[in-house]
Order: sequence, then structure tokens, then C-alpha cells
Amino acid sequence: MIIDLIFVILIQNNFSMNGDRLMQQVTAIFSSFMVLFYLGVGCYFVFFSNLSYLDKAVRVIMGSTFIFYGLYRAYRAYVKIVEVFFTKENDDE
Repeated sequence: MIIDLIFVILIQNNFSMNGDRLMQQVTAIFSSFMVLFYLGVGCYFVFFSNLSYLDKAVRVIMGSTFIFYGLYRAYRAYVKIVEVFFTKENDDE
């Protein structure tokens, strides 16, 4: 799936981008998947009680930490995706 996304990105940009920009795009896509992971783990800790070996307070603290960090990563991933995918590339830099 990620290979297909990279292929679409390359075709979309007509193979004219440098390797650094491609790496930034791959990193931005990977960050989006990590956001889903952090939010999922946080929701699992907070809302599912089959972790009986952990105290409820510990689960809520850990889960809310994962959720808040996931929201922070979502914001940073959004900023990075807008920067990398939706801004024009300057050749003067």
C-alpha cells in the first residue's frame, strides 16, 4: 500500500523531485499512520478494561497521555503534509 502511494506521488510530480522532498513525503505519510496507532492505543487503555493487571488510574493516565500525544502528532502531521504536498517547490533554495 505504501509502495502504491509512493508510485502515485512520483507520477503526480513527473519524477522531477529531488530525493529529500520524496523522503519528507514518505515521512509525512508514515506520521499519519503513527497518529492512528497512538490514538488507538490511548483509546484501548482508556475504554477497554481487559487489562486487569493494571490499575484503572494507571490505565487512564497512560491512555490519556497516548491520546494527547496522538493529537499533537496529528497536528504536526497535518502541518507537514500541507507543507510537503501542497506548497510549490522553490528551485532557488
